[in-house]
Amino acid sequence: MWLKPEEVLLKNALKLWVTEKSNDYFVLQRRRGYGEDSGGLTGLLVGTLDTVLDSSSKVAPFRILHQTPDSQVYWNIACGASLEEISQHWDWLQQNIIRTLSVFDCGEDITSFVQGKIRGLIAEEGKSAGDEEDPEHFREVVLRFERLFGLPQREKLVTYFSCSYWRGRVPNQGWIYLSTNFLCFYSYMLGNEVKLVFPWDDVSRLERTSSVFLTESIRVRVRGEDHFFSMLLRLQQTYLIMQHLAEYAIVRYFEKETFNAEHPLANPLHITQRALEIHARNQSFRAFFRLPQEENLCEVYESFLWVPFSHLNTLGKICVSENYLCFASQDGSQCHLIIPLGEVFSVEMPDRSTRALTVCMRGKRALRFSEVRDFERLAATIRRKCGTAGSPQHSFSNQDEEGVMVGQSQAVSTEALMNVFHPHDAENLDPKMLKERMKEQSWQIHFAEYGRGTGMFCTKKTRDLIVRGVPETLRGELWLLFSGAVHDMTSHPGYYGRLLEECMGSSSLACDEIERDLHRSLPEHPAFQSDTGISALRRVLTAYAHRNPKIGYCQAMNILTSVLLLYAKEEEAFWLLVAVCERMLPDYFNRRIIGALVDQAVFEELIRVHLTQLTEHMTDLSFFSSVSLSWFLTLFISVLPIESAVNVVDCFFYDGIKAILQLGLAVLDYNMDNLLCCHDDAEAVTVLNRFFDNVTNKDSPLPATVQQASAAANDKSMHKVDISDLIKEAYEKYGDIRTEEVENMRKRNKLYVIQTLEYTTKQNVLRVVAQDVKFSAAQLEELYMLFKRQHFVSCYWSVCSPALQNHDPSLPYLDQYQLGQSQFSNLFNLLQPWTTQTHTRTLARSAFHLLDENGDGLVNFKEFISGLDVLYNRSFTEKLKFLFKLHLQPGTQECTILKSSRFIPPAEGHSFSTRLSDSAEDGVIRRCPERGRAKVDLQEYLKQWQEDLQRREENIKDLPRINQVQFIGLTKTLYAVFHGDEKEESLCRAVARVTSLLLRMEEVGRKLQESSPLKTPQTTAQTTPTSSPSTAPPEISQPLPASPETECDHGPPESPVSLRETAPSHSDITPNSTSRPSTPTSSPTGTSSPALDTPTDTPSSPIVLRDEDWSFSFEQILASLLNEPYVVRFFERAVDTDALIAYARKNQLKDTH
Repeated sequence: MWLKPEEVLLKNALKLWVTEKSNDYFVLQRRRGYGEDSGGLTGLLVGTLDTVLDSSSKVAPFRILHQTPDSQVYWNIACGASLEEISQHWDWLQQNIIRTLSVFDCGEDITSFVQGKIRGLIAEEGKSAGDEEDPEHFREVVLRFERLFGLPQREKLVTYFSCSYWRGRVPNQGWIYLSTNFLCFYSYMLGNEVKLVFPWDDVSRLERTSSVFLTESIRVRVRGEDHFFSMLLRLQQTYLIMQHLAEYAIVRYFEKETFNAEHPLANPLHITQRALEIHARNQSFRAFFRLPQEENLCEVYESFLWVPFSHLNTLGKICVSENYLCFASQDGSQCHLIIPLGEVFSVEMPDRSTRALTVCMRGKRALRFSEVRDFERLAATIRRKCGTAGSPQHSFSNQDEEGVMVGQSQAVSTEALMNVFHPHDAENLDPKMLKERMKEQSWQIHFAEYGRGTGMFCTKKTRDLIVRGVPETLRGELWLLFSGAVHDMTSHPGYYGRLLEECMGSSSLACDEIERDLHRSLPEHPAFQSDTGISALRRVLTAYAHRNPKIGYCQAMNILTSVLLLYAKEEEAFWLLVAVCERMLPDYFNRRIIGALVDQAVFEELIRVHLTQLTEHMTDLSFFSSVSLSWFLTLFISVLPIESAVNVVDCFFYDGIKAILQLGLAVLDYNMDNLLCCHDDAEAVTVLNRFFDNVTNKDSPLPATVQQASAAANDKSMHKVDISDLIKEAYEKYGDIRTEEVENMRKRNKLYVIQTLEYTTKQNVLRVVAQDVKFSAAQLEELYMLFKRQHFVSCYWSVCSPALQNHDPSLPYLDQYQLGQSQFSNLFNLLQPWTTQTHTRTLARSAFHLLDENGDGLVNFKEFISGLDVLYNRSFTEKLKFLFKLHLQPGTQECTILKSSRFIPPAEGHSFSTRLSDSAEDGVIRRCPERGRAKVDLQEYLKQWQEDLQRREENIKDLPRINQVQFIGLTKTLYAVFHGDEKEESLCRAVARVTSLLLRMEEVGRKLQESSPLKTPQTTAQTTPTSSPSTAPPEISQPLPASPETECDHGPPESPVSLRETAPSHSDITPNSTSRPSTPTSSPTGTSSPALDTPTDTPSSPIVLRDEDWSFSFEQILASLLNEPYVVRFFERAVDTDALIAYARKNQLKDTH
């Protein structure tokens, strides 16, 4: 059958294929192990390997490759199960294709033609076969997917393929399942089960690769470990779907600036393979033709277009969107054009025999398409759309607009600043001006031949004119055209003026930053030494910050905008800025400059490929990333004089980021010898700075007052480099870099950059947290990954999850990931060291409120791990104190007191200076409502820190008393904690004894106070309980209903105390009295009983008691429980942290069902 052409990376890897027939353009090959020479070691190996494979993943034994004589690249275009089947394809190529290929002069044209024909054949076969996915079969696969991996039913399976997973050098044949949030693989052969589940947000590398052993495979890197999947029948299709899913995860979870509820793939429950492919196709379509984000590719037709300037037909594709008809050639002529459907007024079909149609446009222009397979449908589509589309004027005229737009409080000029401060002098006969006029004349000839405005043909000649430099008078027009900003501006008339009215007089952080940088933007240029230029720059930047508050204003935007204002009118400069920030340089202008980091990674990759000598000399190429950051952020404007930098901007608007990458390679290549002689980074920086100082533009018509060439450039002893020569050299040496290749490299490196930033965040969080807890480094890292995973789990199946809003990469490291109450409860229940059954939810809710120190409804990792550290690693006293705090009623004054103190003691050696340096990150100084912008009062912090130390020293006696409802809840929690333990009965009896003892102590205190009501007793007599462990006590009766904090579905074992008769009255226990344990004494029954005194309580824990209320201090409860060895041993028992972490990791996804 015919295959979609796929590039073969290694033609004869492991000598698995034998050539049967060949000619200049095609090769027919047979796989070893089939046919005549099936014997031999290689044949036996291949035959055995193919035998064990699933039928859908077997490699076909015959294939046809396409090649050209002047290329080493091969394309797989057909495969067959038998020699007869593949021979039919071979004969068809011989009869229908071979003769046609002889008319082409270029190998690229031949390859493009063959690929187009093969794709057409596949499309015809697909329509005739009507091959659609069997829904019943797919439903069975979904059920198997859910059963194998235990994922919730909400997880959407996108597609699945048969493949082999390589563990070492042994392949495991199985199935790869690609779902919305996970990459899964399952294999079971010869008793060996392999099950993999990788979240897409953990993938840091995804690429096609090949080696001697693995021919062609897909490499997936997760948490630093590589995994290889090969022997896929549709490897390229599988790779693209995996790439789409990984990119979707990155955009959804890590890029809040570009993802919102209006995103085409916002609902994860509606993700399908077709939806992903359509979304990727629309993105590629808009990027290639530089169209607005609202445009989507509706229909595609293959056809020939009559090109009048070449007097021939060129093969290409017609792409139709909602408002545009576009054409791009496929024969290597690099010809493309864009026609707004609003400019079309008629469609004619003059010759049905050639399936031709003519599109007539305003301005007496017409386009003739021929050999359109479904030309009648295309004609009907254009007629329908041109009737509904508007008719914006995309063409440019030489006459400037008259009038002004009313902006804030003054008129907005419609004139480019260069025309104001350096008007064009038509009578100037300076040699540079003469050369400038020659450039203008060349462009006028180009306009006459290829058209002007949006409908202009863009060809190789257009690029040649761009490389030579754009005339000053045409620069703004051509920037607007090639960037696609003209489409945005014409489709949004009056938008800029409305923005200015809306943001007039507004005040924000972005406005403050803009004001700070206004006078730093090209300060040497006269335009920005006057109020005219400064005001225009302020309006454009403020309008954009108002339009896109997620980006707002970032440094480098002022430099770029100031250059745009020199050559474009104010509104045009605004739309140019929109095009650069939102389409051409995505993710550049945000807090993490992810887009710039991605392009720097691409730049490093290109250096390794094209500048191998430099790579061998400098093993660490990260130096070039730090040096070149300003190159990418400002398009070389910050390192080159303005008269030279604008030539770079010309190329950028025509070729995109590819032009910047080419120029960067050319700069390094030009300085290769000097860089190889450098011994350190400082010398290399000096070499590059000296080079940029000597870059000039000898053809610039700008006067000396405007030019920014440095004094070094005027030194005749220094070698000068003309910017036109440098750009020309860049295109000659590195012009073969394809835009598609750059985009693929961008996608591949974006995963790596995002995960690198996430790794940095993790390391900083662990560094801050590690000093306060007793977990090992490995355990702490695993707990952090569980915490982060819990955040993502709550986002997987929700369209607008609140957790997505909680994640903010611009916040300090500790606050980037935070859990709400529901998320916290799920994770806390998985990790708590005790089995509390139905009491679990109440316990988790109380723990959340206790650990949420600033009361914002979110818990960060430091707060979470501090509570977990108490339960895992601290002493019996610390654990009991934690449980005691959980049962204090929320919102009372005693809880407020607890919130103000940190219950985790400082680690040894943790100095004041260390805590002070971490205060901004660990959240000690809390944020104001404008998150992340609170100012730290140092004196206030010192006072707070000193009070903190005092609280730690007096922590136990400062704890508030626990009332009867809270004490009952604490008792229930203890019973629940002991549930399932082998010593459960002994532990429950111990709690019963302690409860009985505490209540009898309170009864004694009441009687003593009754005997001396006029004064506060300082001491109390010792009391001896009369009950023994063997005596069956009466049942507990609760005089007050349980609070929501203590409610649970099942009650604890019956308490051995009667609260009905022992509860002291208000007259017996005053708010200012407390009981403090002294040396325990032995009772006649063998039970230890502490002697009590009642000193005046501190005013830090006031409590208001009703009649017949009673309460206990933490000291009383602690002293009583210390006399119960079973309880002490239970809480002092070591916790198997690794086992609990493994359990949580295994069940974290199941817990979301």
